Amino acid sequence: MERCLVAGFCLWFTLTFVIADENKSSAGGLIWSSAKEEGDLLIQYRPEEDSTAAAPVVHDADGFDGGFSSLDSMLQWAIGHSNPEKLKETAQDVKQLSPSELKKRQEEIKDLMEKLKMPSDAKLMQIAIDDLKNSSLSLEDRYRALQELLILVEPIDNANDLGKLGGLAVLIHELNHIDPEVRKVAAWILGKASQNNPIVQKQVLELGALSKLVRMAKSDFVEEAIKAFYAISSLVRNNLSGQELFYAAAGETMLQDILRNSSMDIRLQKKAVFLVSDLAETQLEKADEAERSFFGDRFFLKSVVDLTHSKDIDLQEKALIALKNLLLLRTTKAQVLREFCGLDVALERMRVKLEVLMEEEDHRDYAMDVESLRNQVELIFHERLGKRMQVPT
Repeated sequence: MERCLVAGFCLWFTLTFVIADENKSSAGGLIWSSAKEEGDLLIQYRPEEDSTAAAPVVHDADGFDGGFSSLDSMLQWAIGHSNPEKLKETAQDVKQLSPSELKKRQEEIKDLMEKLKMPSDAKLMQIAIDDLKNSSLSLEDRYRALQELLILVEPIDNANDLGKLGGLAVLIHELNHIDPEVRKVAAWILGKASQNNPIVQKQVLELGALSKLVRMAKSDFVEEAIKAFYAISSLVRNNLSGQELFYAAAGETMLQDILRNSSMDIRLQKKAVFLVSDLAETQLEKADEAERSFFGDRFFLKSVVDLTHSKDIDLQEKALIALKNLLLLRTTKAQVLREFCGLDVALERMRVKLEVLMEEEDHRDYAMDVESLRNQVELIFHERLGKRMQVPT
């Protein structure tokens, strides 16, 4: 309904301008053409030449299922969906208007079109940011502004504009809000804007958000903790500067707390062990540097091994990936993994469970992939044990 109304106004707007121009010239009929090319006519109609002519053919390029991309497309749609007889009557009505009435009608429609013009993403982001700056904003409106930003930062160009518009600082301030839902969505937006985006990552880290996010990841409100961890991962993975700040904020302690707590939400544990795997892989790439001591901590290693006992095979797989990388570190003691962590028993137990799953058609392929990974971990484990147990002659 709104589309028809707007298009109708657009058609009336064009008619008034065409008639006004016609009144100033000696041309005998109406000619409506595209603003792009004078020769690319949308529609031609000359009533004094042929009143019985068939209705003009107009290509409905834009259809009726989406927004108009331009004034031209709106006009084309309006003409194509108009009754030719009604169109002639409207043209005659417009002709009867005085110059002053025509001008007034044109200005009215111009104002309407200006009001209906869709603002750019940057403008919409600025509106939402300005709303969040308003300390007296209602909680409902604050949610709305945050949800709008959550959608708008999806394209990388919009994410890059967030800092230019002052949005990053505003969102980081929202991490201190008393309402956990506000904190959750603010962290979510920061994570989405930062993911695989070095420009935004650098800006967010420089604004000191990481330490706040690490604290939020310990929240009793699980959804807040999950989104905070999502933001942490977006800032830390494959980002050496982010990792240094993560360790400075005692991020490894937060990781160990999540992994050790058997009652922790499984989604959070999956994110935590996945990040462990990534951090260990980065450590492997820095072979000349001293390894972080927590990687070799026996309680930490046991918390990772214990995840292989989970009933969730996805969590088991992520734990295996982390163990594979941890076993490749120089400071990881294979004997500790066997004697204190029980890795050999855990791997054998997993093998038996995977054999059962491989007999089920629905799980066979995935179970085979996980078994292949389990075999790799077991092989590295045994190699490390063999080297450690060799007695020099």
